[in-house]
Amino acid sequence: MGLLTEVLLLPLAPVRGVLWVAQCVSDEAERQLHSPDAVRRQLVELNRALTEGEIDEATFEREEERLLDLLERRQADRPMRPAHPTTHPLAFGHPPSAAQHSPGASR
Repeated sequence: MGLLTEVLLLPLAPVRGVLWVAQCVSDEAERQLHSPDAVRRQLVELNRALTEGEIDEATFEREEERLLDLLERRQADRPMRPAHPTTHPLAFGHPPSAAQHSPGASR
């Protein structure tokens, strides 16, 4: 944008800032709502409801299918990452290399 456009749109900066923050909050809420951990918690709750007789088998099957589909889509959308954060070479707590543990290595 040109300098003139920036100056003319300056009074709208607070509104644009509020809209940006609202979008960030919305994105994070959506991410947390549909995270694999949240879906797994919903599956556990669904199993509990079936066991305690709060829902019937047909409702359980329908909701379980929906949640499993959602979980499958979320996992397919995620990039592959290490199973445990310490397995990544840049993660804190990563075990030192064998050269650092050899008896002849100086410290």
